[in-house]
Amino acid sequence: MEIKEMLDPNLILTNLEIDTKDQALKKLSQCLSEQGYVSNVEEFIEDIYRREAEGQTGIGNYIAIPHSKSAFVNKIGVAIGINKREIPWESLDDKGAKVIILFSVGDDTEDAKEHLKLLSLFARKLGNDAVVEQLLKAQSVDDVINAFA
Repeated sequence: MEIKEMLDPNLILTNLEIDTKDQALKKLSQCLSEQGYVSNVEEFIEDIYRREAEGQTGIGNYIAIPHSKSAFVNKIGVAIGINKREIPWESLDDKGAKVIILFSVGDDTEDAKEHLKLLSLFARKLGNDAVVEQLLKAQSVDDVINAFA
């Protein structure tokens, strides 16, 4: 599995003007719902916040990867938001987030395995400074997809 295969252009939002973590999670969750990935936005967001309470999902370099396993996920997906400015987000380097990569993963055993694979794939790519730089500068859906190519 490659990241490019997992990216749905309908789940990539660029040039966002969001001010808070909550707004970011709602916007991306709503997008997942509209595309059929999530069945209940409010419950899905509650599951994300339960996971957020366990530990920060800001991985540094202005990137956050919120995720959880949720019964309200119809299919595995990845919503990506590129915000124009930094928003407050608990992170390893005390910087906020400009790039939010929200995973939608079900709570069954098979999805749990896929969840770990997904996190691993993205973590590898996001460890590359050139990929991060491309994401931070992304103006279009194609820019985001090409960053992960």
